[in-house]
Amino acid sequence: MFNNTEWLSQVREDVIDPAREIVDPHHHLWPKPHLSYDLEELWSDTQDGHNVVQTVFMECGASYRKDGPDHLKPVGETEFIAAASARAAKDKSKAQIAALVAHADLRLANLDEVLEAHAAAANGLFRGIRHAGSFEPDKSVPLSIPGRGPAGLFADRDFRRGVARLGEKGLTFDTWLYHHQLPEYAALARAVPGTVMILDHFGTPLGVGKYAGKRADIFEKWKDDIAAVAENQNVHAKLGGLAMPDNGFGWNGRDKPPTSDEFVEAQAPWYHHAIKVFGPERCMFESNFPVDRLSLSYRTLWNGLKKIAADYPEPAKAALLSGTARKVYKL
Repeated sequence: MFNNTEWLSQVREDVIDPAREIVDPHHHLWPKPHLSYDLEELWSDTQDGHNVVQTVFMECGASYRKDGPDHLKPVGETEFIAAASARAAKDKSKAQIAALVAHADLRLANLDEVLEAHAAAANGLFRGIRHAGSFEPDKSVPLSIPGRGPAGLFADRDFRRGVARLGEKGLTFDTWLYHHQLPEYAALARAVPGTVMILDHFGTPLGVGKYAGKRADIFEKWKDDIAAVAENQNVHAKLGGLAMPDNGFGWNGRDKPPTSDEFVEAQAPWYHHAIKVFGPERCMFESNFPVDRLSLSYRTLWNGLKKIAADYPEPAKAALLSGTARKVYKL
């Protein structure tokens, strides 16, 4: 699925500001032979010119336990990433997996048991939970990565109790949703102010199926909805993940991938508005690799992100590229 290196190599740019430290707070790994994006493949991207010093692994259903209680099967993913991080630590010259965000069903009555199992398996890397709430009611929308959430998850009493429990235990809550769910997410943030929450991928503005050709209208509504989310000081924004096929930019289907200038022209308004309403101290740039690798290379992506950051003062640049991620995930 991600073996598109030859296609990506058609666009090869000089690295912008190569000495600047980057913390990539959102990437996935899958063990071979599943999707073939393990530590070695991650390093082939992070070592491709930019100074990526630390990363945060984000749950993706990889390497779950094949037996035992269902609620503990996600702990297998934590064990897999702890082992990858230990391998990485043998070569300090390369990006280090400095933290992980695991999965648990936050509605569980025995949630603490799962959280404790993750902590025990993580070798000090465990920082929080991602429980995706992405739900698209129109099944005709041709999503390449279908949402994993049921309708109404963010309003569910047991789910909110679980999100609150994360805050009580000093853990973070990540989620992935679609743009039309942002008001539901804002209501959740208001209901659980004691938990540090991270919104992934701008709230995933869709651009396929019935959403195709409506980007301008979606953007105008999204600007208001994301501003309402930002009113909640416990929410941080992870800025990236807009190059997934479901965002509808179509780069993955082209003869050549986009340049960083094309990336900036198409997506910079989303970034600048999010930075405006959240403030750079609550925003962090992310790669969402290898999923966004379907559309552009790691080198091109971070060149584009550095171009977006170029007009901000130095403290804001540092926050966007490394500081906010270090603060939120306690790196």
